[in-house]
Amino acid sequence: MKKILCIVLVVLMVLSLGACGKDKAPETKPALVYATSADYPPFEFIVIDEAGNQQYAGIDVSLAKKIAEDMGRELKVVNMNFDSLMAAMQKGEADIVIAAIEDTPDRRVAADFSDAYYTDYPPMILVKKANTANFASLEDFDGLSVGAQTGTTKADIVTDQMPGANLVALTSVTDLVNELVYDKCAAIVLDGAVAMQYAASNEDLVVSEVSLGAAAPYCVAVEKGDPDGLLESINKTIAAVTTDGTIEKWIEEADALASQAVE
Repeated sequence: MKKILCIVLVVLMVLSLGACGKDKAPETKPALVYATSADYPPFEFIVIDEAGNQQYAGIDVSLAKKIAEDMGRELKVVNMNFDSLMAAMQKGEADIVIAAIEDTPDRRVAADFSDAYYTDYPPMILVKKANTANFASLEDFDGLSVGAQTGTTKADIVTDQMPGANLVALTSVTDLVNELVYDKCAAIVLDGAVAMQYAASNEDLVVSEVSLGAAAPYCVAVEKGDPDGLLESINKTIAAVTTDGTIEKWIEEADALASQAVE
């Protein structure tokens, strides 16, 4: 009887352990942390929804959501100044950066980049409408203050392509626009779609006809060496949305919402 009782107890213990294993919740993947600078409509910006809550919107935000969805992960958005994005990723505070960012040799030192997902209008110069006639060439900005966002290729344009211009570098695009509106600088350099968006929402501003050359495509940045193996999935998502019309849909949605961006 003792032997039978021992066997029964062992069987019950095995069944109990098996039941516990079945009840254990499946492991969930960690959230995909997406760093951006949400002051750049139509690419990334903040709007107020019907419930009065702040929501992130824009072409890049839609792409980030789709990337996370295809990975089976929840998306966590971290908003910060543009010039802090790469450092945050290097510190492990973000998995990906999407912020209308170009793949440049300097940035390649700190990050790896995906395939291109969008090519914007060429960079443009935003000026006061009343001063448009004063600017027919890049040389006309000689001795004047010209703004650009800190850490961007637009700041490089001011220093490299606009001889004699004095760079006013600020972290916030909204602050740059205010500098222009209140005549604290003569112009600001922005990505084309962004310059056009601000011109459309402010009747005192206009895009200058002075050319700054061709646009560079935007990519998704990941940590140097891609230690988490994200690029393969990211590139699959990019290939899909750029061929099935999804990116065009996102552009239309972002353009429609951009006028509601919270400053």
